[in-house]
Amino acid sequence: MKTWTKEQLKAFLDAVKDERLSPLWHTIAMTGMRRGEALGLRWIDVDLEAGRLSIRRALIPINRDVVVSEPKTAKGRRVNAIDPGTVEVLKAQAARQLDQQHKWDRAWIETGLVFTAENGAALDPESVSRYWRQAVKKTMVPTIRLHDLRHTHATLALQAGVHPKVVSERLGHATVSITLDTYSHAIPAMQEEAAALIAGWCSRGAEAGDRSARPPVPHDFLEFGGRADTRAVRER
Repeated sequence: MKTWTKEQLKAFLDAVKDERLSPLWHTIAMTGMRRGEALGLRWIDVDLEAGRLSIRRALIPINRDVVVSEPKTAKGRRVNAIDPGTVEVLKAQAARQLDQQHKWDRAWIETGLVFTAENGAALDPESVSRYWRQAVKKTMVPTIRLHDLRHTHATLALQAGVHPKVVSERLGHATVSITLDTYSHAIPAMQEEAAALIAGWCSRGAEAGDRSARPPVPHDFLEFGGRADTRAVRER
């Protein structure tokens, strides 16, 4: 597994922003979708107003055919939030696709897919991987596989402090342990940050005296106007 740093990812996306498949690369990078999931994404699965997309199926190459595959587990069917920047990228993609539809007129193939060939047909997954290699080769960033773009999303999210459970849900993993085992390389940095935070907290508490070093007031205490819900605290 190889991943990009946030600087390398930004450099790549900036370099390819005017290419036809740039919206596809951007969406995978910002959602952690698999190649097939992104290629199987339909407009009916996208809610740009709410900033959500539903991942319900994937396009998978089998021999020389491309078939529609359903997620293998319940966790594979998921709804991912998308950031405002990705919303704008998808809005531009919709407008671009509408222009292509007018250009092709009756020859347009209506698939309802978000990412398509110029005539509206579904993209071949293997061809997309080839286009990816060509796009990366033209930039000054290290070479990684298209699937590593998904790994980059997960790694950067964990390093940014996103809770592993949230990362696991976005990736569609069956369990959080799969996420932690797969991206264990991102954990040491989180451990170092946690150690520094704990040490800083303890040292500040010691300097301020025993009174200020006590654990923070439970959130329940603040919610109930100073009357702690002791039962809720005990059950945590």
